[in-house]
Amino acid sequence: MIPNSIAVYFAANQEVLWLTTLLVDLGGTVLLYRLFGKAGLQVAIATAIILANIQGPKLTIIFGLQTSLGVIFYSTIFFATDVLSENYGRAEANKAVRMGFAVSVIVLLMLSLALLYQPSDKPETAAFASSIHNAFVTIVNFTPRFVFGSLLAYYISQSFDVWAFHKIKTITGERWLWLRNTGSTLLSQVLDTAVYSLVVWWGIVDLRTAIALGAAKYVFKLAIAMIDTIFVYWARHTFRQRQAMQALPD
Repeated sequence: MIPNSIAVYFAANQEVLWLTTLLVDLGGTVLLYRLFGKAGLQVAIATAIILANIQGPKLTIIFGLQTSLGVIFYSTIFFATDVLSENYGRAEANKAVRMGFAVSVIVLLMLSLALLYQPSDKPETAAFASSIHNAFVTIVNFTPRFVFGSLLAYYISQSFDVWAFHKIKTITGERWLWLRNTGSTLLSQVLDTAVYSLVVWWGIVDLRTAIALGAAKYVFKLAIAMIDTIFVYWARHTFRQRQAMQALPD
């Protein structure tokens, strides 16, 4: 799907690839919002959850730090819930958190059921079917710890993010959107990183490695929280434009 020349460039420039992926992901979320409004943000959250669950176990190195690929897609969930909080209120943001939790449970269950299907043994397709099945097992054969850890981290951190966002907003009012967006995200990401790292990685890797993985993820989440503030302002501008257009007489 990706032209070979671009693939070769990104293979040699992983940091540029990380930034490009982040901008495409955040830009796509805002595009969904512009096209479909509140429903677009709900779709973006569900999409990010699916991508994070599938790609979460993949480890890579960016800026010399080992991290999980899922951190890019998972962090945009906080962006989407903050936009919902800002434009539609706490109730809608909490509703989106519950919807995301339900989607996560369904995705994990359906992927686990899919693993029970055995590959075709027809001679003409057996080799291909077996290789695809084995690759599928490697990617989505979730352990109970991963399922529990990812669901627990998601629900705790997202619920706290919505609460913290509105707590800051009661103090700042309509001012300082950057503060409530960045502040709520960074605080809730501490919870998310701590819960996920200790539940999922501890025991699979040693405690020091688990802490190192969590710390590296938090560095990237910090960077994403600062970058996505630009997109939060863009989303608020879109919301106000839509409201102004709806207020115009027919």
